Amino acid sequence: MYIFLGLPPTDPEGNVVEDEFGKGFSIRRSVATFKIKKQEMEEPSRKKLLPEPLQPPFVQPPYTLVMEITGILVKPEWTIKNGWRFKKRPGVDYFLQAVGPPLFETVVYTSETGMNAVPVIHSLDQQGHVMYKLYRDATWYDGKDHVKDLSYLNRDLNKVIMIDCKSKSVKLQRNNAFVLKEWDGDENDTALFDLASFLQTLAHSKIEDVRTVLEYYMQFDDPIAKFRENQLLLQEEQERQRQEQEKPKQKSPFDFAKSFRKR
Repeated sequence: MYIFLGLPPTDPEGNVVEDEFGKGFSIRRSVATFKIKKQEMEEPSRKKLLPEPLQPPFVQPPYTLVMEITGILVKPEWTIKNGWRFKKRPGVDYFLQAVGPPLFETVVYTSETGMNAVPVIHSLDQQGHVMYKLYRDATWYDGKDHVKDLSYLNRDLNKVIMIDCKSKSVKLQRNNAFVLKEWDGDENDTALFDLASFLQTLAHSKIEDVRTVLEYYMQFDDPIAKFRENQLLLQEEQERQRQEQEKPKQKSPFDFAKSFRKR
């Protein structure tokens, strides 16, 4: 490899081109080229992973939702007959429709390679709710994990929510992350319905900094269960207030006296 990396560059016709290391093989060129290749593999492929926000007359959704697909929307399974396949999680179609524009700018940001992820995303999102797709080349590789760096998104982090099932993948902006348990393949799972309800509630509340909400829920082992509990308490309180408003107002003795004097 060092010999190959140390060879001088050539033009389209195959002629050797002289660079700062000369025309022949160079150990220094080999080292420099290796560092460049290593950097390309470890760092995101570009400084701005998303284009500039949409400008009027187009409508830019107020929040950006970044989500992993593996463990969140699908589960990889392997069989001798079919090899590797991705099992679709219950509620995927509803979830993508519910959190798509205009509430959220939806972005798939996956640790999968483009070769693996493209057909999966195409199969899941045939209606085109996902606005952008980012693959493994858009992550940092720290030697063990592919880490997602939201600072490369070209978006205000106050308005960015990242859905994942691996804490290590979101460690750079942990306060922006909503980490769920990895889907185990249960056909009766309802987490995506609850997650859609949570995200819709957050968006309709017009939260200025989503990190304050995410920090609160991520202190619990099951944030979705805590959200369901809070929603139930809210519904009970709203029902109590409604019943209070519908109660007939009881007249006091003073009211009766006033009406008697009027007669």
